[in-house]
Amino acid sequence: MSLSLIGKSISQSATLKLNEKAAILRAKGEPIIHLGGGEPKTAAPLEAILAATGIINSGEVRYTPADGIVELKQAIIRYTEEFYNRKVSPLHVIASSGAKQSIMVALQAILNPQEEVIFPAPYWVSYTEMVKLIGGIPVPVHPEDGSFHPTIEDIERYVTSYTKAVIINSPNNPTGAMYSEQFISDIVNFCEKRGLWLIMDDIYHRLIFDGRKPLNCYNYTSDFSENSKIIIINGVSKQYAMTGFRIGWAVGNKQLLAAMTNIQAHQTSGPSVVMQKAAVGALNGVQSHVESLRRTLENNRNILCDRLASFDGVRFYRPDGTFYCFADFSAYTNRFKNDSIALSEYLLEKVRVATMPGIEFGMKTGCWLRLSTCGAVKDITEGMERIKWALDPNAPNELYIGERKLTRDWL
Repeated sequence: MSLSLIGKSISQSATLKLNEKAAILRAKGEPIIHLGGGEPKTAAPLEAILAATGIINSGEVRYTPADGIVELKQAIIRYTEEFYNRKVSPLHVIASSGAKQSIMVALQAILNPQEEVIFPAPYWVSYTEMVKLIGGIPVPVHPEDGSFHPTIEDIERYVTSYTKAVIINSPNNPTGAMYSEQFISDIVNFCEKRGLWLIMDDIYHRLIFDGRKPLNCYNYTSDFSENSKIIIINGVSKQYAMTGFRIGWAVGNKQLLAAMTNIQAHQTSGPSVVMQKAAVGALNGVQSHVESLRRTLENNRNILCDRLASFDGVRFYRPDGTFYCFADFSAYTNRFKNDSIALSEYLLEKVRVATMPGIEFGMKTGCWLRLSTCGAVKDITEGMERIKWALDPNAPNELYIGERKLTRDWL
């Protein structure tokens, strides 16, 4: 079969493949514990549910403007003023079917074939493929000091005449690292001086721990004109636990947003009016839901990190935010060498724990796994017990998973 170069260049996601396998095993009644998920398990805000059912009950479920309904754009404008101290007009805003689409449409609006997009590693799995879908070149940047905190010098080393944009995701998926105020200031100033687009993927910006406050990139800009190349990405998926509602948004200059609207109009048209109404309900409703989720995730982070600390030799970063923890199990996994996919498959097959392999996030060395704190405390504690039993030679000889008794011989 003759496929396009882009069609042949996009590979299957190992994360989705593992998720699919875990779902099949769970459907068969297997006691799966999912420590790889990227969605909170709490219910969506009541205001969102009422708003969605209200429009459904009215029967007026129609097309919407390509860039979003007026009520949602007004809610996003209020959100931008509250959290970014930035007053924008409806012409500066687009609502999309998820923050992923907002990023994709932004890239389509600014990127030409063979132009480069830089982003720190580890990175969200879709950045590389999204850039490649447009014919661009993804350029991951691994901090020179081996940490998960990039410096402006790390970024600058990778900038070429083909560089068009930089993507910053802080707090970061998969590490949970929140980049420093100095770095955010440096990257804003650097992009302005070099004339580069700066895409701030702020989807986790309110889910941060230990008393930290969200950082506002506009605090460090000197360009408040209509030529500003800062693009803010956000959505309701993470902070409101509304992943399935698929509503995200972008805020940027009018010319950019006009181009993004034209692209989205031909690509998908406007997002579902039902989902947009739900997002309005969440954004305009009582905000205690976000704080409750944040506190739950912080507590779950503490529990997961305590369990990881009981593993001799496991390296991990204590997350500053998000609902992920990134850990390197190389000390236990000589048999897997640097194959984190094989390690993930092994844990799913042997002890029925789903995790996400680090190579998907750009970590080609070590046996890094992304572990999620989205689930219940019981899932976190039991999941980590199973992992320790599977990897630690000093663990007890037997383990029960449901009614099944496992022994070392079985391994």
